[in-house]
Amino acid sequence: MKKEGTIVRYSADELRAMRERGESLTDRDRVRAKTEEELERDIASDPDWKDVPADWYLNAVAVMPVPKKALSLRLDRELVDWFKQQGPGYQTRINAVLRAYVEQAKKQRA
Repeated sequence: MKKEGTIVRYSADELRAMRERGESLTDRDRVRAKTEEELERDIASDPDWKDVPADWYLNAVAVMPVPKKALSLRLDRELVDWFKQQGPGYQTRINAVLRAYVEQAKKQRA
């Protein structure tokens, strides 16, 4: 277990052992016991939810991920370091930036 502020990270082996022991950090009974009003209040007070419009789901589209292609790519060290500093998932973020660039380039050519 590695703790950084309020974030706790577990290895896959630690998580597997916790599941085998029946341990969970989610108090599902407490969540299920909440009223709709309590849930709405909790959502409204969540800072990650503050900019999400109430009708966000009306235009939501499920996007199925496409299989990734493994390749060797040479990138500037500073660029990779910057993405890594943003935390886990840096390769996914690099992919998202490249995808956004391609989508924008396609729109400009149309």
